Amino acid sequence: MKLVNKKLIAYLGATYLLISVVGCKTPNVVQKDANTTVPEQYANTTDTLNSGKIQWKEYFADQYLSTLIEEALSNNQELNITLQEIQISQNEIRARKGEYLPFVGLKGSAEVEKVGRYTSQGANDATTEIKPGIETPEPLPNYMFGAFASWEVDVWGKLHNAKRAAVSRYLASVEGKNFVVTNLIAEIANSYYELLALDNQLELIKQNIEIQANALRIVKLQKESARVTELAVKRFEAQLLNTKSLQFNIEQKIVETENKINFLVGRFPQHVERDTTIFTNLSIDKISTGLPSDLLSNRPDIKQAELELAATKLDIKSAKARFYPSFGISAGVGFQAFDPKYLIKTPQSLLYSVAGDLVAPLINRNAIKASYKNANAKQIQAVFNYERTILNAYVEVANQISMIKNMDKTFDFKSQQVIALDQSVQISNNLFSSARADYMEVLLTQREALESKFELIEVKMKQLNAKVNIYRALGGGWN
Repeated sequence: MKLVNKKLIAYLGATYLLISVVGCKTPNVVQKDANTTVPEQYANTTDTLNSGKIQWKEYFADQYLSTLIEEALSNNQELNITLQEIQISQNEIRARKGEYLPFVGLKGSAEVEKVGRYTSQGANDATTEIKPGIETPEPLPNYMFGAFASWEVDVWGKLHNAKRAAVSRYLASVEGKNFVVTNLIAEIANSYYELLALDNQLELIKQNIEIQANALRIVKLQKESARVTELAVKRFEAQLLNTKSLQFNIEQKIVETENKINFLVGRFPQHVERDTTIFTNLSIDKISTGLPSDLLSNRPDIKQAELELAATKLDIKSAKARFYPSFGISAGVGFQAFDPKYLIKTPQSLLYSVAGDLVAPLINRNAIKASYKNANAKQIQAVFNYERTILNAYVEVANQISMIKNMDKTFDFKSQQVIALDQSVQISNNLFSSARADYMEVLLTQREALESKFELIEVKMKQLNAKVNIYRALGGGWN
């Protein structure tokens, strides 16, 4: 008994010494903490409500746009690819969880072995008797079946931390999917408003073609009465041809924009249903930005970066645990015999085993050190990525707040410019008809009026895009 105790004490002492020698020599690394401080409010805003928390069906009231978004959320290929990434991450959790649970398996075998008589095994087999007068069969069969188990005791939390890291990455993949949803909704909405703007520009072009065609007929009549020259006729004709060429350019853009929407929706090219008459009447409702700190909980990309950071911290703990000894337990129980009729005869055919092992890296730990340092470097990368994501989100919101304000003012001035130029077109036509103005003044005024109307439509589109983009910047759409 004393001898057993001495052996046990010696074993435990050796184990403690091994752990002390190995465990105290982990490389020194410095982890970095993320700075999540953001300004208390956006410039010149004191909103506490947040429009990013509004569901997209309420934020985008257009029925045709809502139908497109709903179809895209079901059919968009990129979104469906991201959903499979979530499934992969979920399977990774299951795999990591299985690593720290016991592995149990069943095994059965049958074999025949013929060994040389003049070997140690052959000589022993020839003289072994099962019963008096009966030798061991030759060649020698062997039948076996049983259950075997192995288990690595996760003393240092290596496997549990790996599983927790997999859970964080799974949650990060869910946030990644939410970020894809947010961007998808915004991209469809922006493309839809661009399509409405192009429709209105095309209608404007058609109206101007009709006006310029009438002007060309009048100039031709004036030429017949010798009031103008052929030069005036050609200049009016050239302007009409230029406007007609613009029509086909816009029609091509409409086709491309429709196909872009169809691609996002996940379908082949087809007509996109919309109401083109509502474009000029679309209002930009007051948008509340809330507090900058809301971004930390609303923006899926920020939450994704935060979860990735948490996973890298757990990776460091898991990598560090590889420096310490690993404890393993294995066991088995079953039956084994050279003849099936003896297979379940106990205790002669019974086999069992129990073993424990202790393994620790001692020499040439470069691979483990490299893995540990890489885990630390990735944690620092994740910190910078997290901080960058927060900063980018704040800048995006600040830019869109400014865009909305400036586009509102631009739209007001452009509207006044369009009214003034429409009046100048009428005045120039009257003056030209009474020979008190040159035809060049008429052409120049018409061109400026057309350009100003085009620009007004573009400003309106930018207003609507700003409405979409600030919704995306605030983290709206995924909920």
